[in-house]
Amino acid sequence: MTAPAPLYPDLPKNALLVLIGASGAGKSTLARTWPTSQVVSLDQLRGVMADDCGDQSATADAVDAMLLIVNRRMARGLNTVVDATSVVAKDRAPLVAAAKTHNMPVIAVLVSTPLPVCIERQKTRPANRSVRDDTVRTQHQAGVRSHPNLRAEGFNDIIFSNTLYRLEPFLQQVSDIRVRELGQGGDDGLGDLMLPRRFFGPELLPLWQWKDGSTLAGDDRVAEIRIGQQYLTLALRTNIDGEGSIGFEVLLTCPFDDECDGTAWAPAYTVTDLWGALTGDRDQDPDIVCTVHGGFDDVDQEADDHALAGLRETSGSSR
Repeated sequence: MTAPAPLYPDLPKNALLVLIGASGAGKSTLARTWPTSQVVSLDQLRGVMADDCGDQSATADAVDAMLLIVNRRMARGLNTVVDATSVVAKDRAPLVAAAKTHNMPVIAVLVSTPLPVCIERQKTRPANRSVRDDTVRTQHQAGVRSHPNLRAEGFNDIIFSNTLYRLEPFLQQVSDIRVRELGQGGDDGLGDLMLPRRFFGPELLPLWQWKDGSTLAGDDRVAEIRIGQQYLTLALRTNIDGEGSIGFEVLLTCPFDDECDGTAWAPAYTVTDLWGALTGDRDQDPDIVCTVHGGFDDVDQEADDHALAGLRETSGSSR
């Protein structure tokens, strides 16, 4: 009977893991299987330095920051994953030195994705993050050539990424987050913020306030998101289609009468819908329904009825 494979083969509990591979190899995807706090990403540090993760002019500053972070984490004996191309020895040398200085093991993790796949992945990247085909080829060749020399560079071990068991810890991370949100870990979790999170994501939750007691939306529950003087009002609709479907609507100004005393609502499915409501891009949204005037179809029909009545009166007076 075959013994079960270990969950984390050949990886110490705490080490410096240097991901090595060409652009598009999948280093960042692999890096996300570790906790965010353990990952040092050169792309993200470019963003910190220049507000643009693809700004190559910020690379030197980003490398300085990367080495500072790596050194500080090595001094604390913390597991650290470096997400950078690092296909040539001179880029790896300061990382290896930082680990050796603090007596931490340093592991080379080769993300050996086939060259055609690396090149194909560039097509779906933003222009400022896409790497030229010839550059990817050069990186890929350098990564292949570096393999025999990694031990001599000071790496304690060399591991190919496709031998790792990273799905289990990744799913555990995600599971832990969901357990906390659902309140299954002994606390209250997100409670009545779970539904807003499902629609609009976690970023808006610190701004979300239920306005219990408000009758603005009839018997439906009202909420507000606010920063400073800007805010939006939302209603939780519990029977949108008459069949019990749940969703949100956002409060807008009446598009039919500037002095309307009613309330006008439009569906809000995503944060993009909320952004459009705040900026005025949805002021003429065809889905707006006013409690006084109804929707655009109702107003158009009313206008048609008035026009028809006027036509009849004119026709009658001309006889």
